[in-house]
Amino acid sequence: MLKAVIFDMDGVIIESEPLHHIAYHKMFDDLNIKVSDALYESFTGKATLKICEQLCEAFNLKESPEFLVETKRKHFNYLFDNDKTFDLMEGVLDLIKDYHNNGLTLVLGSSASMPNIERIFKRFDLNKYFKAKFSGADLKESKPHPEIFIKAAEATGYSRNECMVIEDATNGVLAAKSAGIFCVAFDSPNSKNQDYSKADLVVKSFNEITYHKIQHLI
Repeated sequence: MLKAVIFDMDGVIIESEPLHHIAYHKMFDDLNIKVSDALYESFTGKATLKICEQLCEAFNLKESPEFLVETKRKHFNYLFDNDKTFDLMEGVLDLIKDYHNNGLTLVLGSSASMPNIERIFKRFDLNKYFKAKFSGADLKESKPHPEIFIKAAEATGYSRNECMVIEDATNGVLAAKSAGIFCVAFDSPNSKNQDYSKADLVVKSFNEITYHKIQHLI
């Protein structure tokens, strides 16, 4: 039976992809590089440093990956503070409350940096619902490697077969399944051209995975 849920953040809890898209493309403009749509879409679910390392190699940049990270973060932080449309994904707060009220243990497993995670959780008052938070930026490996979900599952205090991951990206789904965890793919309007074929369940609305609908699937 389901005991714990591990949430991704970007594209699952928050509608951050439009802001990330603008921030990355401002960084691309700063570096005078042209990143194809296909390459950009392959970044979904990966940690920013890994993406920047990939960019430095692909475009033979003289700047360091860390410089690219800071450049992108500068643009994102400005948007975070000034874009009034930035909000939680529709229905996700009700889902979080539903799980929490029914006794499920909630953990975050996100590729975002921990400072960014903390800002999001403070802004939307989410800390009271979650037992732990993990940032892929603090780990050795990035999604699609399963490390983040293995650690997140351990933090729940339950076995992996009592956990569920909610993801919106190909890399996240692959990470969850490599960790041996039941994975729900949320087909977000902003997560374009992602492959959910490995997911155990694909949904377009959080109403499809309320506690009483999902508890006996695992």
